[in-house]
Amino acid sequence: MPLPINPPYPPMEALTVDEIPVGKNWRYEPKWDGFRCLAFRDVEKIELQSKKGESLTRYFPEVASAMRSVRASKYVLDGEIVVRAGAQFSFDDLLQRIHPAESRVRKLSREHPAQMIVFDLLVSDDGKSLASLPLDERRARLEDFFARELTGNPSFHLSPSSPDVRDAERWLKITGGALDGIIAKRAELPYRPGDRSGMVKIKNLRTADCVVGGFRYASAGRLLGSLLLGLYDGGGLLHHVGFTSGFRREERKSLLQKVEPLIAPPGFTGNAPGGPSRWSTERSTQWQPLRPELVVEVRYDHFTGERFRHGTKLLRWRPDKAARACTMDQVRSRTRGTAVRLLDSPLRARLSEKLASGR
Repeated sequence: MPLPINPPYPPMEALTVDEIPVGKNWRYEPKWDGFRCLAFRDVEKIELQSKKGESLTRYFPEVASAMRSVRASKYVLDGEIVVRAGAQFSFDDLLQRIHPAESRVRKLSREHPAQMIVFDLLVSDDGKSLASLPLDERRARLEDFFARELTGNPSFHLSPSSPDVRDAERWLKITGGALDGIIAKRAELPYRPGDRSGMVKIKNLRTADCVVGGFRYASAGRLLGSLLLGLYDGGGLLHHVGFTSGFRREERKSLLQKVEPLIAPPGFTGNAPGGPSRWSTERSTQWQPLRPELVVEVRYDHFTGERFRHGTKLLRWRPDKAARACTMDQVRSRTRGTAVRLLDSPLRARLSEKLASGR
């Protein structure tokens, strides 16, 4: 018989909130920094599906092969694909896997094999759908499945889960991009595909003080488009690390008056802003260098590959802070490996005991 759940199957999603919900019906998990993935196995047929419903199978052949090595011939897992680099996870290495050349994908899969962190079981190894069961029951079934089928398999990890909000608070403090935040789920609810009720996420947002090393004009009109941000390395070079934008029209006018008097080369003395993209106009890519005198505090979610992964949010100007004090040290992780160690928690020992006892 075919699987009761087949791709494309929309995964359950989460609403973003500012505070951790508290109550006896909430269960907490780390929010991993990877690619969300539903993993389907129907005997010899393997499919890895992204959150958008697209196939990831060709990009992670080692994960597909690991699924095929499991004794159970039918199951569906919900989890996150990550790539480990030493004692941490690397989102940059993960992004490189989305490549059109199969030879390149195969090479990277050997050099930096991906792993799957599992947090839900949607179809059990007897081929039955578990989606209608409450989360607490699905979690118990997942732990049994993991103990019997996946313990000892280096391609799979079981994500920690806890009803204790103190664990959630501890995970949320992990810095350096190791975790993306935490997830809180209602323990009594079934799996709701494509739905955002019953599950929330609390992002692990951070702040940094940056030098405004340049700016770009808006694509139309004499307005400021974005501020270009920089941080100093240990050698005293100012590197471009990202941008901040999203200003109101009246702010764009006043900000332009603030920065234009400071136009002077070179702006960035290390890595400089890139060239135009296919979406940019010629005018919007002509960045202007500034004397390194302005400092801003920005909020960001990830710093990876020596830059902010997404645009940042301007929080405030920092006239009290010296530009030279804006260094890379404030964004580089000082707790590397912490997130990886979460996967080697007492949970693994408990699962081994469950397997040994036959429960």
